[in-house]
Amino acid sequence: MGAALIVDAVRSPMGRGKAGGALSGTHPVDLLAGVLAALVERTGIDPATVDDVLVGCVGQNLEQSATPGRQAWLAAGYPEHVPSVTIERKCGSSQQAVDFAHWGIAAGAYDLAVAGGVESMSRVPMGSARGDADPFGPAVRARYPRLVPQGVSAELVAERWKLSRGDLDAFAARSHRLAARASFAGEIVPIGGVTVDETIRPGTSVEVLAGLRTSFKSAAFPELDLKVTAGNSSQLTDGAAALLLASEERAAALGLRPRARIVASAVCGDDPVMMLTGPIPATRKVLAKAGLSIGDIDAVEVNEAFAPVPLAWLAEFDLDPERLNPRGGAIALGHPLGASGARLMTTLINHLEQTGGRYGLQTMCEAGGMANATVIERL
Repeated sequence: MGAALIVDAVRSPMGRGKAGGALSGTHPVDLLAGVLAALVERTGIDPATVDDVLVGCVGQNLEQSATPGRQAWLAAGYPEHVPSVTIERKCGSSQQAVDFAHWGIAAGAYDLAVAGGVESMSRVPMGSARGDADPFGPAVRARYPRLVPQGVSAELVAERWKLSRGDLDAFAARSHRLAARASFAGEIVPIGGVTVDETIRPGTSVEVLAGLRTSFKSAAFPELDLKVTAGNSSQLTDGAAALLLASEERAAALGLRPRARIVASAVCGDDPVMMLTGPIPATRKVLAKAGLSIGDIDAVEVNEAFAPVPLAWLAEFDLDPERLNPRGGAIALGHPLGASGARLMTTLINHLEQTGGRYGLQTMCEAGGMANATVIERL
């Protein structure tokens, strides 16, 4: 099996996912097309030689309903013979797109593939595809009579790992502080005149966050001491990101200089009621596949869907906290669902390059109690 090399990775700025947000006037197809165009231009590849375009997207309805990767590829003016597919593994959709590209290259099915994601949460509201329908059905509800929304699951995670409101707010303030001082210039490509992330609030403090009301409660768990707020949760966001992956042979033939290689990837399921704990077993699984220990990892990205998620993960692994989400996370940068996996990977690669780190690990919790995990090596 051949290695999958990451040639380049780019992302859009992050815009607030509501009316009036910096990217809310941009159709999601055009948002992704801008990122794809920048990726092709930066790498200098002939777009006609791309085997497939794999795009993560959660809200596959309204303006994101017509295979958005296909429409974005055409909107960028690229050849019609290049296909695209849409992938939905909830928050891990574009991390799964990267994994599928990796597996396709390893199997010899692809030589050159684009993997990425897009989500315009201002134009395609979260949950709008579901409406009032019950996606679980009676058999699942009979097996899990206390299924709850993710926000309540975050409360359950905080309860199990004995995380206080102060712990959550301190981590949220850290996310904004680290993101505000990080240099994202090498990974962001301008979209419609927007050049910087709109979501970061440098002035965020524990004191300010302490004044926010809790956001989630459930009749299923009335005993919970509520701690999760909008301030220590990820932001609704518009964004897109994309990576170019190549086989070793194709990269050499084209004279491409890869930035990283994928060492191992894994996916697993976990308790669908706790829902957000999957990154813990997924991390153990991917480290075993990579033949590495947590001490070998120079930087870890655990998606900040809610502050309890990375804090619970950290409690389970002997890692220097400074190596966890060292450039902030979704609490500050936002969480454009289907694009977040590719955004985290882009940020992780840039961080390893800027700090001289060798190995990076990325993992994301996903609705339904699932998680992806990927280990990369900087080249």
